[in-house]
Parts: sequence; C-alpha cells; structure tokens
Amino acid sequence: MAETKLIAENRRARRDYELLERVEAGIALTGSEVKSIRGGHVQLGQAYGDIRGGEAWLVGASIAEYPQSGSFGHQPDRERKLLLHRREIDSLYGKLREKGLTLVPTRMYFKDGKVKVELALARGRERADKRRVIAERDAERQMQRALRRRR
Repeated sequence: MAETKLIAENRRARRDYELLERVEAGIALTGSEVKSIRGGHVQLGQAYGDIRGGEAWLVGASIAEYPQSGSFGHQPDRERKLLLHRREIDSLYGKLREKGLTLVPTRMYFKDGKVKVELALARGRERADKRRVIAERDAERQMQRALRRRR
C-alpha cells in the first residue's frame, strides 16, 4: 500500500469551489524546493492549474526558499510543470475549455517518497451558495448529534 504524508492542504478550495473530479499529478521540482517542502513551507491558497501548449502547469503555488541552498536556490513563486499522462491532459483541457471549470490544487503530499499534487476540476461558488452549503453542513451536524444522544 502506498505511504502518503500530507504536506499542505488547500482548505479554502473546499469552501470557494464545488469540487467535481480529482486527479493526482506529479510535479517537477528542483532539489532546494524538495528540501523546503519537507519542512512544510508550501502555500497553495492562491494556486491554480493551467494547460498551455499541451503541458499542465501549477501557477501561484509558493514554496519558500531553502536557506541552506545559497546561490543555488529557487524562485519561490515560479510556475511548476505538472506530470500527467497525455490522455489526462487532453481530457482536462477539454473539460476546462467547454464547461468553464477551473483546475484547483486541493492538497500536496508525499507518496512513496515523491511529491504529488491532487488537482480538482472545480466550479466557483457564489457567496449565497457558500452560505447555503455551510448552513446545510451545520444542520447535518446537529442531526447527527441528536441521533447520537438518543442512542
């Protein structure tokens, strides 16, 4: 079974978007980026996925500089290539262009020693939708509590 260790999670994505379909992708990194990721210095809050020229890219993810790398470091906010199969890229590209969806990274984790990113096809929520979802979740939680008390 694959060993996974969570690095970063984009909790804002669950609130701001309706997540439809999830895809796991590898990510092309430099050595100093991996060292910084092991320390947990990653932010996915403003990140999104993009498909350009038949390649998938992670844009806006911030990986802090690794202090011990010296002049061999990396740019914290550079675009990073996502590693997906051709048919996955083509499928995502079609869905992104047709349906007006967005590709949002939901979490980053280590899987068998390799850094992976979970991307979700997402549809943006309006402010009223966010409130309705929160209200439904609260109502569900209250019902579960009431059922537990009756047992």
